[in-house]
Amino acid sequence: MAERRSSFEYEDLLACARGELFGHGNPQLPLPPMLMFERISNVSIDGGEHSAGRIVAELDVKPDLWFFACHFKGDPVMPGCLGLDALWQMLGFFLGWTGAKGRGRALSVGEVKFSGMVLPSVAKLEYIVELKRVLRRKFTLGIGDGWLKADGETIYTAKALRVGLFEEPENGDAAAKA
Repeated sequence: MAERRSSFEYEDLLACARGELFGHGNPQLPLPPMLMFERISNVSIDGGEHSAGRIVAELDVKPDLWFFACHFKGDPVMPGCLGLDALWQMLGFFLGWTGAKGRGRALSVGEVKFSGMVLPSVAKLEYIVELKRVLRRKFTLGIGDGWLKADGETIYTAKALRVGLFEEPENGDAAAKA
């Protein structure tokens, strides 16, 4: 097996969002502004507590990020759902990076805890997802736990994140998609 890259810069993430990194019909990241990180600093197939894989991404926080202006006026804070979405984005990316095929969809999360906030004064976010398992059946399912760190302090935890990859039917039959 060819050696996989272990880090990705912003231009690589944009290529993934355009469908160019893993190929047509395979996992894509969202385009900005919904892309919630600027780089993947490390991804490994056997890292993490469960030795099932680990992915780490980062975002340099700037006070002019789009969500601060609208959430909330006079009290800017990053919506917690965007941090959670970043963890789902990373899990889907991990599945594509391993060679799994299909379009990614966030499916569920078991438990989420917020113990802090992302304010404009934060300099850097670090997102971490540790895979617990990857199941390959009718579709590929990734299950992992995630953390969001603001300037090194863990402020969000998410247990049992689930992302599925679903392949399009070869005949394109809409009824087969349901």
